[in-house]
Amino acid sequence: MELAALLFWPALAGYAEAAVAYLGDGLRPGRLSRFAIWGVRFGWLAQTALLVVEAVRASGFPWSTWGGSLNLFVWLVVGAYLIWGCRSPFRLLGLAIMPLAVALFAVAGVAGGAGSQRRSELGDLFLAFHVGFVLAAFAGFTLAAGLAGLYLWQERRLKQRAPGVLRQRAPSQEALDRLTARTIAVSLPVLTVGLAIGLSRLVVDGGGFDALMAVALAVWAAYAGFLLLRYEAGWRGRRTAYLAVAALAFVLASLVPVSHF
Repeated sequence: MELAALLFWPALAGYAEAAVAYLGDGLRPGRLSRFAIWGVRFGWLAQTALLVVEAVRASGFPWSTWGGSLNLFVWLVVGAYLIWGCRSPFRLLGLAIMPLAVALFAVAGVAGGAGSQRRSELGDLFLAFHVGFVLAAFAGFTLAAGLAGLYLWQERRLKQRAPGVLRQRAPSQEALDRLTARTIAVSLPVLTVGLAIGLSRLVVDGGGFDALMAVALAVWAAYAGFLLLRYEAGWRGRRTAYLAVAALAFVLASLVPVSHF
């Protein structure tokens, strides 16, 4: 078994341990958060080593396949979470992020995302910028959906006056709502740049509009609509949280075609 495949398993184990620990910490606050954090860190470092091995051994852009792009997407999502998600007020965000990361990373492994990657027919520089920008934006949208999910979860527990809810260190509802909007506001221009690079390449190569392009533009329209409703129509709180969670469905639907754009 090659080194890349061997590195896949400790990364998956770290993410899975973190997902289980976050679930336990959500049920009994303060008990397992330390184990969850170290699981995230260990898994991300192992996946980083996996990506480095793939990059060194590849003859071209190493993540041009579906499994490869999914592998890179999970790394970006967990990396974005690690920037500030492990801080005490945001640790519950792992309840939303890590189970999704485990599921998508496992799918990436099954699809061959942790092994030898074929060389793409497209230019490596084009793929690096196009796929990089698009997946980075998708990671931001996923993080925003996690923040929105935490908002809805916390709101429900507050209304139910769940035992121990006041002992949980979590951001305020206002802070979660604001961070969700800001994360999307930063991610949308990144997606715009990535799509612009892809569209310009299609124009140069004489390509036409297809279902693949329609799905990518649907993601852009969904989040542009979110910002319009948020800042122009004045939507706040629960309504925008549901929008952010629902819009993630477009991102997940786009993960398959984005590697072949």
